[in-house]
Amino acid sequence: MTVVEPSASSTRTRVVAVALSAFGRRGYDVTSLDALAVELGVRKQTILYYFPSKEALLGAAVDQAADSVAAALEASVAHVAPDAPAWARVEAIVRGVFRLAGRQPEILGLLREVSRIGPPGATRFALRMERLINRATDFLDDAMAKGELRGQDAQLLLFMAYSSVVGAATEMEVLRALGVEPTARTTVRQRRALLGFLRSALVP
Repeated sequence: MTVVEPSASSTRTRVVAVALSAFGRRGYDVTSLDALAVELGVRKQTILYYFPSKEALLGAAVDQAADSVAAALEASVAHVAPDAPAWARVEAIVRGVFRLAGRQPEILGLLREVSRIGPPGATRFALRMERLINRATDFLDDAMAKGELRGQDAQLLLFMAYSSVVGAATEMEVLRALGVEPTARTTVRQRRALLGFLRSALVP
């Protein structure tokens, strides 16, 4: 019988996935490489083979989280008609992010941790998302110039929306820590609140 060993790429991918989940759910500071090794069923040296430090592993987890967020945003607007009102695209993006939060809450949990810790993780995430942020800023500026959306500081608006979504994720994690599992109603309420804020700020 031939035993198929896991490939190096699949092992590395699994290490990043488990680290992302642990950092996002439990927190970066309290998650040790030893604990991750136990969870993965490998030796600590296996993790260090792929990532020379815990900080390097955080960087890989941040990259994965940023890629997941970017993919969710791209998918959310893929079905919006090109001639649809600008607000339709904004709404689709907000709904897409909340769907991601529902499916993979650890991703927004990690972003919360990165915001708390600061550089280099926060800088790494910002650089990873720079192209998408620039596209969003250009879209908002263009829609505002055409009168489709009310004039605002586009970058400030994006920052406030981002903070609101990460804050919603934080609220859900606090509820879980208290032994209360957030319901679909909780998520819908948070999504409606953010959409209401954005609509009042943007729709003429």
